[in-house]
Amino acid sequence: MWNTAWMRSVEWLAAAATDPRECKRQWDHGTGTALLEAGRYWNVLSVPDELGLLAVNVLWHDLLRIPGPVLRHSKARRVGFFLPPGPGQQWIGAGIRHLGKGSWIPVPPPYRDTGHLEWIIPPDGNGTLHSPDRLEAALQQATTTLARPPGSSDTINGQTATALSGER
Repeated sequence: MWNTAWMRSVEWLAAAATDPRECKRQWDHGTGTALLEAGRYWNVLSVPDELGLLAVNVLWHDLLRIPGPVLRHSKARRVGFFLPPGPGQQWIGAGIRHLGKGSWIPVPPPYRDTGHLEWIIPPDGNGTLHSPDRLEAALQQATTTLARPPGSSDTINGQTATALSGER
């Protein structure tokens, strides 16, 4: 069962490559990463990792919807959310980058981390992506948490979170 799911996620992700076979070869025998172009099957919203990790927490607690893929680049301290492609999307905020057509993203295979790249939520193989509206709401909630003074409490999805400390 898991092998089928992993294979679907590999095929789905590799489909974004110029040469899907070469992409899979790079994952298995090359550098372990492949450069994939955004804008065809998905776009990526890249945010600073503290904001992104808090937003993932907000998204993950919505049990009615499975979140889309999330990729973290630990060296760059960025978190990337995979969204449907859309030329009309505008994202505004400090450190927020919207990567669409013409942008290339280094991506490890969905079944393992490579170097500084790790999947927080790997692709599911069914093409599940983040809803822009849900992601925007999660980022706003995460921004509110970050804006609170250290030690103050906030409620995220019914759970008490202490700003910037990671305590619950």
